[in-house]
Amino acid sequence: MIASRPARSNPDPTGLELIAARPHLSMHAMDGLVMEGVPLTAIADALGTPSWVYSAGILRNRLGMLQAALAGLDAHVHYAVKANGHRAILRLLAAGGAGADVVSEGELLRAREAGIPPSQIVFSGVGKTAREITRALTEDIAQINVESAEELAMLSGLAQAMARVARVALRVNPDVDAGTHEKITTGRAHNKFGISLAEIPSLYAHAAQLPGIRPVGLAVHIGSQILTMRPYTAAYGRVAALLGELRAAGHDVEVVDCGGGIGIGYRGEPEPAPAALAGAIRSTLGRLGLRLIVEPGRWLAGPAGLLLASVVLIKRTPRTRFVVLDAAMNDLVRPAMYDAWHGIVPLGAADAVRPSSAADIVGPVCETGDTFARNRLLPELAPNARVAILDAGAYGSVMSSTYNARPLAAEAMVDGAAWATIRERQPYRALWEYESVPAWQTR
Repeated sequence: MIASRPARSNPDPTGLELIAARPHLSMHAMDGLVMEGVPLTAIADALGTPSWVYSAGILRNRLGMLQAALAGLDAHVHYAVKANGHRAILRLLAAGGAGADVVSEGELLRAREAGIPPSQIVFSGVGKTAREITRALTEDIAQINVESAEELAMLSGLAQAMARVARVALRVNPDVDAGTHEKITTGRAHNKFGISLAEIPSLYAHAAQLPGIRPVGLAVHIGSQILTMRPYTAAYGRVAALLGELRAAGHDVEVVDCGGGIGIGYRGEPEPAPAALAGAIRSTLGRLGLRLIVEPGRWLAGPAGLLLASVVLIKRTPRTRFVVLDAAMNDLVRPAMYDAWHGIVPLGAADAVRPSSAADIVGPVCETGDTFARNRLLPELAPNARVAILDAGAYGSVMSSTYNARPLAAEAMVDGAAWATIRERQPYRALWEYESVPAWQTR
């Protein structure tokens, strides 16, 4: 007999509550869980599990909501490619008018291949290599967000050698605690990101004198999965004061990159509306004659995606019911890495209404950390039953690995009543395709 679990002081939302709160999902009596107009069992039947599925409608709708909230400001959305860099997602967002925020040469190339023009690309990140900077200069992208005096010097040398001029924003570290997970905060003084407020005025003046450099503004990013506007207002207020100081010293400041980080309600908690972020920007930076950039990633892509998985078996011990899935931490690492909470709901309509009891939902990887949820209320499920792990469109597939020699999962996109495979499941041979054996081992 499985021992009883302690009662929850703050109960999790039920599966049906999670579905009801997501406009692209519905539970049909015959078809089970449906995304937009497509039964997810049809995709699971065709592609197998685990598989990622994305809603084109949600991506479009959320981009449109953010753009509408920013109306009246000279503000531009640059999607954070690191959240999910699939070309189908990049092309869809580009068609809606979004640019790109990239943090590597690979992301820059993805954005260009997806049709995003250089004039709509910003390059962020603390460790840009000489090769990556050279690529950005060759492409003549809109802006490079510089993170240090050392990076600025390297950029100047490369730009001068190439007879190019780099448009530069200095990334400010405002020393603001975003109140988010320690591993995804980026705006505190001890973080590796950005330049301290005190150093910006002298470095901005220095940048204006460097060959190959044109300072155009400031950038700030304080973290990810932020659910309140207070940290944004504090950070933007400090940037506004700094901007006034720079202008008083005679410097041109045309652009402020406001960063991203707005959170989503994984567990049903209220998430900030785009109008709230726009309000924080308007109240601090909106009257300063600036061109503004926002860099949403998770907020756009997170709710649009989910991970389909099948139950391998149910393992019962005296203390725990383990629901073992065929998906694992190599597919979705967020619960293992960040203790992240994701809703998990059955695909089958009959399964969804069965009585629930506590279970630990785990994967097959040989790590105790391969756990999606502990003490989670879930209906009794049989082997081969299917579930969907919700809100996995950001920092999901893009962080996948082939640990335990597990191939990368298939990916699909739904658009209304249509769906298409956008990545085939990786074949096993691809796991060793680029490996070689030393010649002496074949003698």
